[in-house]
Amino acid sequence: MPNPFAIQTAVEDGLAIITLEGFVDAHTAPQFESAVQSEIDSGHKRLIVDCEKLSYISSAGLGVFMTFVEEVRESGGDIKICGLVPKVKHTFDILGFQDIFEMLENQSAAKRSFAAS
Repeated sequence: MPNPFAIQTAVEDGLAIITLEGFVDAHTAPQFESAVQSEIDSGHKRLIVDCEKLSYISSAGLGVFMTFVEEVRESGGDIKICGLVPKVKHTFDILGFQDIFEMLENQSAAKRSFAAS
């Protein structure tokens, strides 16, 4: 049985919010990458990736973040990650993502962080 995966995108106050649900792995990472690219192509450079419902992420999924962070920051934007459950956050921490990305408790905290910058 394939692992469940869903992705939703929304724009609020000029922020692109990408919500991930289920498993991001080699099979679903291209959908995640496509969603991020689509937001960037639409002119959004301030992105929040909400991982509250994310239960697993593989290196392929983590690679999507790395693919876009430099491009987004060079255009004056950023990618903020929020809502990581402990098991998934551990994966991000092991790879040093906390040194590269701002990881926040929830969407509200991420929105406040963008408002302050």
